[in-house]
Amino acid sequence: MDAMAPVTPTQETTGAPAAPRTIDRREGPYGEVVLRERSGPLAAPGTDGAGTPAAPVIYEIIANGCFLMDTSDGRSERLLIDAALDALPAGRTDPVVLIGGLGVGFSLARAAQEPRWGRIVVVEREEAVIDWHRTGPLSAVSAAALADPRSEILHTDLVAHLWTEAGRDAYDALCLDIDNGPDWTVTEDNDSLYSPDGLAACRDRLNPGGVLAVWSAQPSPAFEEALRNAGFNGVHTEEIPVVRGVPDVVHLARKGA
Repeated sequence: MDAMAPVTPTQETTGAPAAPRTIDRREGPYGEVVLRERSGPLAAPGTDGAGTPAAPVIYEIIANGCFLMDTSDGRSERLLIDAALDALPAGRTDPVVLIGGLGVGFSLARAAQEPRWGRIVVVEREEAVIDWHRTGPLSAVSAAALADPRSEILHTDLVAHLWTEAGRDAYDALCLDIDNGPDWTVTEDNDSLYSPDGLAACRDRLNPGGVLAVWSAQPSPAFEEALRNAGFNGVHTEEIPVVRGVPDVVHLARKGA
């Protein structure tokens, strides 16, 4: 089974999928964050060995009433990592990647599957999300990646980490997925990340030739132009088709050598 497939355990159902069930709900400095579970698509009858269709459990993260992501797919979260690595200059050894947002763990898991990454840093501001991975049901996605000695989880705000925090490590790739896109942020504070000053901060934290990759639930020509105006090269967008509506995308840009 693909390691990025909907996570187990499974549950049995005899009718329509049940409504999402809240597993955990917490209030934090950025508002409310909720972990829910729901039944996935039914398997063929009898596939669980008992004559009853089995449905995988799909987990959802909701922030301040806004759906962020779930474990039903993960293709675009994996693309966020793969496209950034592919865009790095040839011959870059042991590159360091910063993943902005732990989410359901698909991006971290993908990075840990790739031996070329020398170090994997994840910035996550919600303590609840970190707990759901370390001791909760999302460990089914991320346990192996969290055990990887290259991986490090920083409990902090991404914008603060990029702009103000001490140390100011440089990265070879910034893979950012903390909103539904530059035009649809989870909190107002995140707007600054996509501003000229925010993009300049991203550029400054990249090593020469480093790559900025930004996940979005829809293409944004205006954001592509903002990346060019911020001094990035090689600006382009890669799409992941979806069943309905506009495609998920990854915006990519490279810092000059």
